[in-house]
Amino acid sequence: MDKLYPSAAAALNGVVADGQTVAVGGFGLCGIPEALILALHDSGVRDLTAVSNNAGVDGWGLGLLLETRQIRKMVSSYVGENKEFERQYLAGELELEFTPQGTLAERMRAGGAGIAGFYTRTGVGTVVAEGKEHQEFDGETYILERGIRADVGLVKAWKADRAGNLVYRKTAQNFNPLAAACGRVTVAEVEEIVEVGMLDPDEIDTPGIYVQRLVLNPNPEKRIEQRTVRSS
Repeated sequence: MDKLYPSAAAALNGVVADGQTVAVGGFGLCGIPEALILALHDSGVRDLTAVSNNAGVDGWGLGLLLETRQIRKMVSSYVGENKEFERQYLAGELELEFTPQGTLAERMRAGGAGIAGFYTRTGVGTVVAEGKEHQEFDGETYILERGIRADVGLVKAWKADRAGNLVYRKTAQNFNPLAAACGRVTVAEVEEIVEVGMLDPDEIDTPGIYVQRLVLNPNPEKRIEQRTVRSS
């Protein structure tokens, strides 16, 4: 089955809608699905819950959707690179569910694996634990965290075959396999497409069963959050 679509907009057509939960891969700006985020922005869908380790930066990544108020709620670990995010949150215009980084990763993994929830000690005694079920195991207190099942997963990979098998490149893998697994419909943006059978099975990171649509973006910008240089 050929899952390749002619553009990011075409790949999202009929998939995204108002009020959805969207899981987005990436860590900072590393490994974000740039073209798919732009297409989501241009689609005009609103009231989204975005599940992502970060909230992008001002003017790029998920920051683009914050500027147009398309995101209603963020489920994130670190949001310190985005001034518009800070402004909206402090003004009460944006909902935020802070989740420790490892917990967020496990919530996404659990959702993709069909696991409704799990107990963890991370966050006990902090704002993270407020309103959550507490249980004691072997003398230690744990809180219940729910698995995340997103309506749509948007991910970035280095290479894919036409059946949707994905290969990530080095640290750009980050949250992408988790976003792919937890999305009911997953759209992958890739830099290279090969024919089925050309990928070594041992190098496949995300099996094609998790991916419903593909789009080719051979020349992504790959911006850097903060470029630090010194004088020569």
